[in-house]
Amino acid sequence: MQPYIFLDLDDTLFQTLRKCAPDDHPRLQLRATLPDGTPNSFATHKQQWLWQWLAKDFKMVAVTARDFHAFGRVELPFQEEVVLNHGAVILDKHRNIDAVWMVKMVSALPPYHEKLLEVWQIIESYCASDTDFKLRLVNDFDIIWYGVIKHKSGMEAALLPIIQCIETHAHFADGSLYWHLNGNNLAILPKIINKQDAVDYLIQIYKQHDPELITFAAGDSKSDAAFMALCDYALIPTNTQLFKTLNAV
Repeated sequence: MQPYIFLDLDDTLFQTLRKCAPDDHPRLQLRATLPDGTPNSFATHKQQWLWQWLAKDFKMVAVTARDFHAFGRVELPFQEEVVLNHGAVILDKHRNIDAVWMVKMVSALPPYHEKLLEVWQIIESYCASDTDFKLRLVNDFDIIWYGVIKHKSGMEAALLPIIQCIETHAHFADGSLYWHLNGNNLAILPKIINKQDAVDYLIQIYKQHDPELITFAAGDSKSDAAFMALCDYALIPTNTQLFKTLNAV
């Protein structure tokens, strides 16, 4: 029986230096860089051990919000398919676009794209008076998929007023768009873009070759929960958003 594991990256396999405990620093290992090559994300000793353990027997599928270029700056030797942009894009083992998935997404996107841009104008107007906000429409493979807002303070609280500003908008009320907040990262996404559908697509393909495969998942965020629920077993790092949410129940 072949085990597969679908792995979120940031805050699951590695994280920025400020999120690493001081005791971890002597044994940190670089895992990702910024576009200019500056070291940005690191794995603790336990995260390094986890990767080495999984690499022995598992086929490891990255499932990430990162785009193509940001994934390319991850220093881990993934060999299987890759889910990018919260599920908007899937790459095959040779890092070519999965054409079937891309056609499906591109065909469904236009009406959601218009709604995203409409809400984005509201967000831009709201943030115009505060230069500490950093706004970005994620454009990958010449397609705008979703939007991301960060704040210079690095604090989640600084992004909450934006949610209050937009959450009653008709496009959120009817489910066309949704938002996800985790730390200093607020994403505004069309409902058709999600990790769950992309992982389900890959699982169905894998089952054609091995009907009895066993699946695992690992993730830190509430947005990871849906794709993790598709799998037979789930791993959740402690002291993460998803862990705290479940622990509060």
